[in-house]
Amino acid sequence: MSKITVVIGFTGQHDFPGLLDAFLPLPLVAQLIVISPDSPEALPAKCGWLAGGAPTAGEVLNRLLTIVETPYLLFVQPLHAITLGPHCLERFVEVAATTGAGMVYCDFVEEISPGASRPHPVNDYQLGSIREEFDFGPVTLFHLAAVRDSLGKRGGLVASSRAGFYDLRLKVSLDYPLFHIRELLYTVTAAAATAGHFAYVDPRNHSFQKELEEVATEHLKRLGACLEPVFCDLPPSRETFPVEASVVIPVRNRIHTIAEAVQSALDQEADFPCNVLVVDNHSTDGTTAVLAEMAKQHIALRHIIPERRDLTIGGCWNEAVGSLDCGRYAVQLDSDDLYASPHTLRKIVDLLRSGQYAMVIGAYTLVNSRMAAIPPGLIDHREWTAENGRNNALRINGLGAPRAFNTAVLRSFRFPNVGYGEDYAIALRLSRHYRIGRIYENLYWCRRWEGNTDAALTIAQKNQYDAFKDQLRTLEIMARQELNRQ
Repeated sequence: MSKITVVIGFTGQHDFPGLLDAFLPLPLVAQLIVISPDSPEALPAKCGWLAGGAPTAGEVLNRLLTIVETPYLLFVQPLHAITLGPHCLERFVEVAATTGAGMVYCDFVEEISPGASRPHPVNDYQLGSIREEFDFGPVTLFHLAAVRDSLGKRGGLVASSRAGFYDLRLKVSLDYPLFHIRELLYTVTAAAATAGHFAYVDPRNHSFQKELEEVATEHLKRLGACLEPVFCDLPPSRETFPVEASVVIPVRNRIHTIAEAVQSALDQEADFPCNVLVVDNHSTDGTTAVLAEMAKQHIALRHIIPERRDLTIGGCWNEAVGSLDCGRYAVQLDSDDLYASPHTLRKIVDLLRSGQYAMVIGAYTLVNSRMAAIPPGLIDHREWTAENGRNNALRINGLGAPRAFNTAVLRSFRFPNVGYGEDYAIALRLSRHYRIGRIYENLYWCRRWEGNTDAALTIAQKNQYDAFKDQLRTLEIMARQELNRQ
């Protein structure tokens, strides 16, 4: 069977020799290369050293690919103690040879405490899996002939400090499958470390995120899915609206937060008529009674109970936007969040009125249930640019809040009837043709608590959410390819 070169970045942690010992005795391992700025002391036999900083740097990987002589290259993230299952590497090589894949990865077992473990499945790769945080697990196998073929066509890896691995797997994916083995082939001692849910908006990560944006943009160009900063003007609308703006609040079973959210909307001070549309999705916890009582007291509050019982958040948005009570602009407020001031609505509508924007997105601050700010604090999405924001949007997992829409334009589309990612879906769809405006000051308090849609997710739930957004990106990439062909 074909031999493997194993590559590990040196961390200096006390269990690093144990990580080497997991691979060096295996018959399939011809060589193990440690990437480190300085030569580690007393490396064992079959173990070499390559000078470099981050093992994911483009310059380091370009040099690595010139010296590896085996048919396969196994990347190992040096974040865990890893125990390989029986015949793990043999299975990797067998599947790579059978499928012709450029890269192979697999499910694994996660030991969360001594004696306690759980399966950690990962997702299948698809066209839209271009976010850098895609979970391959800490062990991935590359077929060197496929890698060299792809890089021969696409050029070497970018000279980046950390985005080389990202560039590598994107380039390989253009010519070869990235194949997911649905088998638990190894065990790690802890969950894989990630950059974090909001890494792309953390100012400390700005230079790295720009590297990733450049890599992703070039990938979209190679796919024929990159859009130039040329936008359609908003189509003329002959519709008449009862008010200038409507705050839209979909809700189900939020008895502890809904009154505060609605009052936050009712307290908005504006020089134009507005109302609040609460779509009560058949709550069973007393939320309905709270809203009915508030509607008696506030003429601007519309308490909408859909006839259908198969709606989720996206479907409730469609109910509100299609309502005769909906204003010229529809502005989002979640049922457990609050506007940061009584001027939020006016600031959003002022921007919508000022330009050819189909959508406006503000900035928000994460707070806990006691309204105290929690890390990372303000989420302002300054990674967005007018020139490349809609391309970079395909790399990241969200665009921010609060979100507001030109209702006439929005009625030409539909939110998907889902309870997660519906906002991302409509933002991608609108950005394909229209400008999106941004407000970078805090407009919104986003309360994080155990009832949030994305709170305390299981691995299966996270995979389901991630796969859905990857599919949204797949469909959007295909649509943009067709748009560019036309």
